[in-house]
Amino acid sequence: MNLDNKKILLIRLSSIGDIVLTTPVIRCIKKQCTDTEIHYLIKKNYKSILEANPYIDRFHLFDTDLSEIIPQLKKEKFDLIIDLHRNIRSILVIISLHKKFITFNKLNIKKWIYVNFHINLLPDIHIVDRYFKAIEKTGVVNDGAGLDFFISKENEININNLPETYHKGYIAFVIGGKQNTKKFPSHKIIEVCKKLSKPVILLGGKEDYDTGQLIVKEVENDVYNSCGKYDIAVSASIVKHADKVITNDTGLMHIAAAFHKPILSLWGNTVPEFGMYPYIKDTKYSKIMEVKGLSCRPCSKLGFKSCPHHHFKCMELISVDEIVDWCNKNNTSIE
Repeated sequence: MNLDNKKILLIRLSSIGDIVLTTPVIRCIKKQCTDTEIHYLIKKNYKSILEANPYIDRFHLFDTDLSEIIPQLKKEKFDLIIDLHRNIRSILVIISLHKKFITFNKLNIKKWIYVNFHINLLPDIHIVDRYFKAIEKTGVVNDGAGLDFFISKENEININNLPETYHKGYIAFVIGGKQNTKKFPSHKIIEVCKKLSKPVILLGGKEDYDTGQLIVKEVENDVYNSCGKYDIAVSASIVKHADKVITNDTGLMHIAAAFHKPILSLWGNTVPEFGMYPYIKDTKYSKIMEVKGLSCRPCSKLGFKSCPHHHFKCMELISVDEIVDWCNKNNTSIE
């Protein structure tokens, strides 16, 4: 199906990282097809992730009740729906609009088998490449340019507004995450920060602020707690200007990949084999850290409030010294 002169609805309702992972598809459709109009259906509170993206023509936003926006979507008379969310809500949109659609296999059964029986039947392919596999009949191909994240001028952080010690470079440490079993423990973050040769900016949501304050208090010098102080766009700007990024398996990890930053990603109950590791072409300066060989891992594809086995070895056994060694190396670019 040729997408020239077509009006397309792309669906990805949430969350931060998942939305960022759709950006190569958006860009490639827009650049490879003539006069194609791209509309994006997304929850209102996530719009800022894509608001500055020049390849999107129009957003369709909703709060909680997706049915309220269906009449508006029907008026658009789309030629094609590309569903990159694939859940009950996105399927209901497809059914309501009665239009041609493309979706992809989320591999949920294979993920369930991996979590419950620790038998890995998953293909060795990133989710972004699975997106392109799903739309291959349109003729749109992956240009290999990676992820996108665009920041408007007003959301760019002014480095000069940070303490003077940060003006010559810093490490961005993403301490947040949706579930506690995806978060590196605070006592290990403190150990890392005390040994780093560069100052650190902690990143996370409002719910991570107290943890950030605890870390600042214990480390004392050259740790700035930005958790909950900035929205996602400004936090992305902090990541953009960082020398390196240490991060849990969370949305800012994918934003760091969009900026081609050297990334050290820390993996707890989730595993890179789920296909959502940092999507970067050159992994020379980046590193995945995980404790392999644990019989209990992965214990979930999403996470828990606390370790279901009450030991949290998947994070506790990650080497602090190995993190510090990686951070203190001179290489600061993968471009």
